[in-house]
Amino acid sequence: MNFYYKILLSFFLLFKAGIAYSFENPRIDLGNFLINKYEITILEYENYSTHNSIKTQAEITGGGYEWFGGWKKRKNWNYLNPYGEKPKTKLEPAVHISRYEAENYCNYLNGRLPTYQEWSLAAYTQLLQGKNYKINKTYKFPSGDIPEKLNTQDSLNFNKHVDVTTLSDGINGLVAMGGNVWEWIDDQSGSDSLTAGGSWWYGSGKTTKDGAQYKPSDFYAIYVGFRCVFDKN
Repeated sequence: MNFYYKILLSFFLLFKAGIAYSFENPRIDLGNFLINKYEITILEYENYSTHNSIKTQAEITGGGYEWFGGWKKRKNWNYLNPYGEKPKTKLEPAVHISRYEAENYCNYLNGRLPTYQEWSLAAYTQLLQGKNYKINKTYKFPSGDIPEKLNTQDSLNFNKHVDVTTLSDGINGLVAMGGNVWEWIDDQSGSDSLTAGGSWWYGSGKTTKDGAQYKPSDFYAIYVGFRCVFDKN
């Protein structure tokens, strides 16, 4: 078997296995700041952690958390193995990540976690010209006036988080600002940090502005991910 054939075969097998090689998470320019189009993916976080020899607390302590009549620690659940096994694609959101771990990732890219003012502006108010939403209008949901095409229990109802690229664009061309996974926000109250957007575990009510909730900053679970914002220099 010649060298080039081996390369082609390897790419084919990995493609068949659903493994992503490269992925660009665009930064959407909203005027005063830029924000990732998608939640940070497994692939992105893996590239960062491998390059910097970083292990998450979920990896170090042997697992992450799931709600099952109370918070249960699940063996070997971490961002690489969200449900204890390899995901179908590394374009699923990186979960089992604490606020501090998310913040360190964003800082490494010269970014930061969004404030809730920034996050909610991006999620609910159409700031860009487009055909699906009225510019400068503030909507109830990240999908518009109604909670459609959101990965929540009362909309798409996949009953788990999914590959971010399979979900529809919402307000400002952002994906999964509502549903899929909660997202860490910079706002803090004591030892807790705000999360916003709800997740697949909840109904669409949690995707509204009133749905944001605080969680312990060092907490990591299957339901929580993040995205970054970037200041304009």
